Amino acid sequence: MKALILAVQFMTRLPLPAVAANEKDFAQAIRWFPMAGIFIGLCVAGAAWAGQRHDPWTGALAALLVWVAITGALHLDGLGDIADAAGAAHGDRERLSAVLADPHIGSFGVTAIGLQLIAKLILLRLAMGTIPLAALAVVPVAARIGPLFWTLTLPPLHRGMGTSFGAGANWPACLAWFLVLDALAWWWSPALLFALPAMAIWNLWLRRKIGGISGDGHGAGIELVETATLALLVLAA
Repeated sequence: MKALILAVQFMTRLPLPAVAANEKDFAQAIRWFPMAGIFIGLCVAGAAWAGQRHDPWTGALAALLVWVAITGALHLDGLGDIADAAGAAHGDRERLSAVLADPHIGSFGVTAIGLQLIAKLILLRLAMGTIPLAALAVVPVAARIGPLFWTLTLPPLHRGMGTSFGAGANWPACLAWFLVLDALAWWWSPALLFALPAMAIWNLWLRRKIGGISGDGHGAGIELVETATLALLVLAA
């Protein structure tokens, strides 16, 4: 139970009681990241439903605002950091590490975050009335299986929050969530399964360009898998 609460606390800004936790609890929390995605997805779908009762653009904007607010822009921050590092490092691993450690954001990061928000807004507008809101709610769940997969298949880039959580990742938990996603895709839309190749593509990109996984890599990957899966849902509709 502690691990689940920690996962939701880390992944969302939902008001939850503080819990006393040790390293083992933190490590096991990664197994519950997709469950945190369920709460995020339900809030996003609820905002979309309420907003589209006025018009589709209101529904899309409401969903996007809730998506950013409930996650505290945590994953957008990771996307910006990875974009800055990849854009400024030019293959120099020392320079890459220095940029990732820099708390300031540069032009590459601003551009990546801006494009991500625009892409999500347009895709959410296209999704209004064309895909089931339940399928929309599954998108954050699918993307948060990614940290389990990336932790198990990529070397850690450095020690940090990502490695603290990553210590609890294992293949049984990862495969169990893959099966859950498969069941949800069978019920709502097979396009949800595109999250799996999207995770694999991000894995390959990180391995070649960054050299491993970090908290920023997890955050950026979650954002990009969400957008890719949402795009396929729209196209399939």
